[in-house]
Amino acid sequence: MASPTIVRELQRDLENKANDLSKLQKDISKNHQIRKKYTIQLGESGLVLKELDLLNEDTNVYKLIGPMLVKQDMAEAKANVKKRIEYISTELTMLLELWMLVWLRNYSLHSISDLLILGAAN
Repeated sequence: MASPTIVRELQRDLENKANDLSKLQKDISKNHQIRKKYTIQLGESGLVLKELDLLNEDTNVYKLIGPMLVKQDMAEAKANVKKRIEYISTELTMLLELWMLVWLRNYSLHSISDLLILGAAN
């Protein structure tokens, strides 16, 4: 049977790991929400680009800036949308890589916690 000191240390380690797991799960949830937002924005931007492609080059295009509509050149509008799509795609890639790292850390903490529980049981 394990001594009370060892049990207290294992319990403290287990509580610390549980706190770490809780923080990681919050990070995973936050990451998911941001990825969801960017995925929606990427879809919307793709639709805007398709709509712009359907228009003639001489069609008037307006951009909403604050409460005003400002006339914009078609080529400039397309370039801005493409740039936004590129930016969002880069951000999504970065968030996915970050999610994978956090998930791996979460998995390793689960494994460590399981080992601590097994150690405390012995």
